[in-house]
Amino acid sequence: MADPHLLSSALSTAAGSSSSAQKHPGPIEERFSDPSPSLTKRPRVAAEPPAPGGSAPYPESEVRSLVMMAGGIYPLARAEALRGLAAVLEKVDVSCGLSTGIVECCYECAAELMRDDDESVRLAVVRLVGLCAQKFAARMDIGAKGAKGDNDLMDLIFQQLSSMARDMCMKVRIEAFGALGKMQRVSEGVLLQSLSKKVIKTDPTSGCIINGQKLPPRLIIPCAAGIFAHGIEDEFYQVRTAACTSLGALAKFSSQYAEKALDLLMDMMNDDTEAVRLQTLQALFHMATYGYLSMEEKHMHMFLGLLVDANALIRNAARKILGLVNLPKLQMFRSAVDGLIAGLEKNPEEQDIYGILFSIGKNHGSFSANIAKHLAKEIATEYDGELILDKPRIKALLVVSISAPFSDDKPKKLDMPSIMFSHAIPLLGKVSCALGEEVNQDSLLSYLCHKGGMPFWGSRSISAEFGDSESCKVETVEIGAHIETTAKATKCLNRVLVTQAIESILQTVEGAWTMKTRNICEAQTILRTCNGELKVLAEDSSGSIGAFLSFLCEYLVAIRLIVEIWQLIQMDNSYAFGLTSHDILLEKLDISVRRMECCYAGLTRELEVQVLEISLLANLLGLSNIGACSKVVLGKLLWVINRLEGLCADGSCELSDFGREIKKAFDANPIGDTLIGNIHTLFELFRIKRTTGFGMLKVTSAVLQVCDNNSGSPQLYICGLPVGVSFNISLWNIASHHRLWVRMSIGESVQHTFLELSSFEGNEEVKTGSMVVPLDSTPMAHSFVLRVCLLMECSYGGISTNEGGHGGPSDCVVRLSDELDVYFVSAGQR
Repeated sequence: MADPHLLSSALSTAAGSSSSAQKHPGPIEERFSDPSPSLTKRPRVAAEPPAPGGSAPYPESEVRSLVMMAGGIYPLARAEALRGLAAVLEKVDVSCGLSTGIVECCYECAAELMRDDDESVRLAVVRLVGLCAQKFAARMDIGAKGAKGDNDLMDLIFQQLSSMARDMCMKVRIEAFGALGKMQRVSEGVLLQSLSKKVIKTDPTSGCIINGQKLPPRLIIPCAAGIFAHGIEDEFYQVRTAACTSLGALAKFSSQYAEKALDLLMDMMNDDTEAVRLQTLQALFHMATYGYLSMEEKHMHMFLGLLVDANALIRNAARKILGLVNLPKLQMFRSAVDGLIAGLEKNPEEQDIYGILFSIGKNHGSFSANIAKHLAKEIATEYDGELILDKPRIKALLVVSISAPFSDDKPKKLDMPSIMFSHAIPLLGKVSCALGEEVNQDSLLSYLCHKGGMPFWGSRSISAEFGDSESCKVETVEIGAHIETTAKATKCLNRVLVTQAIESILQTVEGAWTMKTRNICEAQTILRTCNGELKVLAEDSSGSIGAFLSFLCEYLVAIRLIVEIWQLIQMDNSYAFGLTSHDILLEKLDISVRRMECCYAGLTRELEVQVLEISLLANLLGLSNIGACSKVVLGKLLWVINRLEGLCADGSCELSDFGREIKKAFDANPIGDTLIGNIHTLFELFRIKRTTGFGMLKVTSAVLQVCDNNSGSPQLYICGLPVGVSFNISLWNIASHHRLWVRMSIGESVQHTFLELSSFEGNEEVKTGSMVVPLDSTPMAHSFVLRVCLLMECSYGGISTNEGGHGGPSDCVVRLSDELDVYFVSAGQR
């Protein structure tokens, strides 16, 4: 962008010769073949002379110098002068009367050069004209002096920009369509003409209202005829994209225009270029935001296809539009819901679909109530009143159904089956996310329980957040002291619901355990399903109850592994050599038990007893696999037995039959032969105990992040020399006695680095820090991938279960973080 001051000084020596320079294309009247009065008699606004003692933002002499330079013989100078005028115009304050002459002067200069031979000049002209249009519109908005007659001038500028949108230069066409989309005032007749290639005859009785002002009818000239119809058919996708953007931006001025523009935009959804389709969806979203997108049945087929498009961005954009648009017919509403459900079934990872379903249902309350009634009948007939949320379709329809009371259909009485509210409680997290900040999760839970007629609700009050909606008709609470009481009550209610769900799941697990000897496959299926249900509950829970659900998930993993190992023991494959599936399952079981022992702080005594009994069973299964006694395994068994006796010594817990029999067998024969011989009897004594007490349980975890490294931006290294790797580390519930290690591996080469907790900031709940870990030796290779994770040592009362001796952990370990890939490339190769 040229500096007007520099341009002025440069022209000071050439002012004398500029008057004789050859002038380029003359007034606008000579450059249009159409003799319409709208162009030949363009309204002019007289420039107001500067007030005495006043000063314009730029001296008048500098503006004159730029105008003279714009009429010069050199194209680059003309283009630079126009850019200089644009720089002047951007800083003009239209509320000041002194600015009138500057805006008018800039516009006159640009209009004279619209048919210049040089592309860069025409490009600068379009930008300057578009800027002038913005200043004229701003002048009309504030009712500044001299704004009279600007309505016709805005229509003229629209037509001039339309003419430039047919330019031979692609860049000029793009800039022209962009300027058209930024127009702030234009009459409806000109807008409609821009969509039709056929020149529209003016109805002398017609008129339009734009921005609250009644505008008289006027003649329509062919400059704007079908300009958008031509733009969306342009050979360059950049021009088509710009045309689509402007189509959507201008829709806010006229509902009739928006209706006709929608047909053109829907045709653009068949464009071969992905960028055009995405911009078209953005334009439709813009129209829907202003409330000018009226969906018709003929458009639904196209939208339903977009919901299952191969491109995730297009699917997401189409969903957002459906969440805003109004669907006038029930059949269209059902088609939209079915299309979203089909997308959810095809792409289950796109959980934001539930939020869109809630928005659609909320915008169409009566239609959502209709869905709820049909779903209630389906539950009663096909599911015998019990609904299992194992299908995306059922969950999606529940979300749509529960959105009806939140709609704006207040005059209509929405008869909602109460069973829908109770079934929707497991989807509390999804509904809460869809509502956003409108309602907090505790208040929503209160509302669902109240409307669902939950028997344990009693006469508790419900949060006032729903009181404003007549369709909800929820009791309100008093402001002040009752708010805190209500919040506590809803949290207690949330805990009661989750506790009931946990009791039901653990009861099912207990029943599956009794089937392990009769039907192992069915028992495994039940355990797998229960584990999945616990994970769903854990996603929407936090704090101690979230930690307990995470613990139970790990507990069920261990139970499933025990059932699989027992199945292999019964097969008695005595001729297997090398690493077998039995060994792999035992290793997985050992890892799961270690996680329960080490990664959960604040275990209640009852939970710790259960973990120790599973540890006893895991070591017992390990002895059966070896076929002979191992000193390490026997040492661990003795430590676990002593620990169990210590926990049960005060009588608060009772040692189970399984634990007593193992202790008796161990006392009778410390070598362990009796244990191996009686493994079947001991296994039958093991029982799963139901417990819902979790106290102040916390999860011990960590997050490891590598700084500025990915496959596209690897770190440089020199072969054979050490290299430092930068990490950001976050630790949760790590105490000072914990021993953490950073494990880095390249193939079979492993390096451990001890983590000094003193270098971290924070408390025992959360610690954060950054550190550079050196990799002592790099391979002689062009590139390599380093695998990194955080480990924590787990000790068994001084019994070492790890070989050590290599500068690493001396005990067995448990992984705290996910394993990261760090990418390296040799400096020579780079």
